Amino acid sequence: MTIRILPAVGDIDSARALSTLLSQLADAEPAAPVPDSTALLDTLARLAAESLDELPEVVLVHERIGPVPALDLIRDLVMRFPAVGVVLITADTSTGVLTAAMDSGARGIVTLPLGYDALAERVQAAASWSAGMRRHLGSGTPELYTGPGGTVVTVTGAKGGVGATVTAVQLALAARASGRTVALLDLDLQSGDVASYLDVQFRRSVADLAGIADINPRVLQEAVYAHDSGLSLLLAPAEGERGEEVTDRVARQVLGALRARHDMVIVDCGSQMNAATAAVVEMADQALLLVTPDVIAVRAAKRMVRLWDRLQIRKAEETLTVVNRHSRNTEIQPSLVEKVTGTKVTRTSVPAAFKELQSVVDAGRLQDLDARSTVKQALWTLAGELGLVVVHEGGGGRRRKPSSDRGALVLRRKGGDRGSVTLEFAGIFPLLLAVMAILWQCVLYGYTYSIAGNAADEAARAGTAAYAVDPGNYQGPCQAAGSEDLPGAWSGADINCEVQGSIMRATVTAPVPLFFPGFDPGWPDVQGEAGAALEGDG
Repeated sequence: MTIRILPAVGDIDSARALSTLLSQLADAEPAAPVPDSTALLDTLARLAAESLDELPEVVLVHERIGPVPALDLIRDLVMRFPAVGVVLITADTSTGVLTAAMDSGARGIVTLPLGYDALAERVQAAASWSAGMRRHLGSGTPELYTGPGGTVVTVTGAKGGVGATVTAVQLALAARASGRTVALLDLDLQSGDVASYLDVQFRRSVADLAGIADINPRVLQEAVYAHDSGLSLLLAPAEGERGEEVTDRVARQVLGALRARHDMVIVDCGSQMNAATAAVVEMADQALLLVTPDVIAVRAAKRMVRLWDRLQIRKAEETLTVVNRHSRNTEIQPSLVEKVTGTKVTRTSVPAAFKELQSVVDAGRLQDLDARSTVKQALWTLAGELGLVVVHEGGGGRRRKPSSDRGALVLRRKGGDRGSVTLEFAGIFPLLLAVMAILWQCVLYGYTYSIAGNAADEAARAGTAAYAVDPGNYQGPCQAAGSEDLPGAWSGADINCEVQGSIMRATVTAPVPLFFPGFDPGWPDVQGEAGAALEGDG
């Protein structure tokens, strides 16, 4: 059997030495080493999305991998990809390291400096374990390995007070309304307000899970608050100083336990970066950055994005920025925010309408926000844009949305802002018709003046020529020449020639049609005049 091996080594020299040794192993198919934990997780997730069979049998993790510590990375790998055998490469052979590696889920340890026999033995053992695990789980359910279960979305504020908690709560409510199981995790550890917004009196928090090595379903159930809205809440500690107990290891473990038991996990990260929030932002499927359209907030967002990039938490292009309290009148528009931060800005912006929120926020009943609220409609539309909601159609055995807000959700998902645009257009359509009618009538007036003047000019010249031949018979030629080029709608024009001294003066009186040629509304006629000198007069 061919053993596919994926090494994760940050040091270039160590990577080169390991690749050389792996190439000598019998039946081994080593891949190119990945340089850090982020690249490793991304590579495995991409392979798992294609098929379980695409995953390597063995992953080798070097002790100096970063930015996530090796043992924490192994724990995450085992939780996310349980059919992959993970082996730790380390120079520390103490009992403590061995115990910690086994507790993390490693299938073995290879000590430095590397030796062919020890490496081959550990790789073979891990590959055999992986093959047995895959046979046990079955290859017919690859969706179990495309990730750790549910989708994780983090909501981080560029600075305090930009609306991260309101956004996180409403996104969670929208996902729950579509029939999904949703956990809302409050990781704003010093000043989390999810409990206040949802009127929750609680005793336990995420800090109570900090000292537990194995978070089983029973332990998680005791810490999670089942809210009336259907959300599972894991709240921030009431005592802010206890937030220090929640380390990056605890955050990863808690997040893994939540996402393994829920379709969606929404995390309110607040606006302060620490080890715990950095860990969940790195693990998130989608990371939202909340910003308001003002210079201070945009600068803060730019600093946050750069911080994430320097710490290798998340790249700017992998971050979604949401513009909150948006108004068309503000100088800072989403396009400028996107340019300054280097992130992708969501199509949906949340309007500035605090009055809609004030009553429910003061009452601690954010779940009761009116479905007609523009803020709620925007946030639920954002949930649709992020793929957090499922649009259900009737029949076919598919679930219907249980929430009374389902109608509003479907309206916003299917129509977006098109409904309001249609109503606005219907309101101004009669005005547009009236303006177009007035403009067209002005065109007809101008055209009538033009043809009347031209007809008078032709009539005057014809009348002058006829007068020279027969002074008593010039009216007929005058009228014939004047009416010759008149369009049919103006054929009823009155044409008259008259000798005034040495001038033959022609007058053409033409009607002005209404809207369409041939329809006479009885409006005042247009008069055109022209004159020509009589021949033979000095």
